[in-house]
Amino acid sequence: MFKYVLQIIIGILTFMVATFIAWYEGSALINNSIEWKYSTPFTKLFNIEITTGQDISQLDYFVYAVKFQPLFPTLMIVSILYILSVTGYYLIKSKSKWAIGFWGFIGFIMILFSSLTFNSSTTGGSVFFWITSISGLLFIAGAVLIWLRKFEHKGSGPNLIS
Repeated sequence: MFKYVLQIIIGILTFMVATFIAWYEGSALINNSIEWKYSTPFTKLFNIEITTGQDISQLDYFVYAVKFQPLFPTLMIVSILYILSVTGYYLIKSKSKWAIGFWGFIGFIMILFSSLTFNSSTTGGSVFFWITSISGLLFIAGAVLIWLRKFEHKGSGPNLIS
């Protein structure tokens, strides 16, 4: 149990550092008024009119960072996926039914998230599309493999793996 907790703590610390740096890099949006129209979906969602850079939502900093400085936002996603993978692996060892649902749900969410960056015109958007879509497919494949292994061990039907 300790090794799982330690890995999750390291993942959380990595996520926090990457989040802070991505937020800082994204704050460059304040000075780039040309991008206000294209990189402020959260500000638009909250129906805030941007007259100065100070009107921009803090969440839009991450959108800007993803588009133009994708290293630390990518590290954020990877650290979250690592935390979820460690949690899923622990669930496999203790409650495999929960692991199937957990990994399948995470995979589905990642596929949905990848659809937000589909056909992005920026390099960062393309990087995010591929990371989220591939990781989503891997999580779903993991859920299917766990289900097949559980199905095989029960012996309740034909052996689908061989």
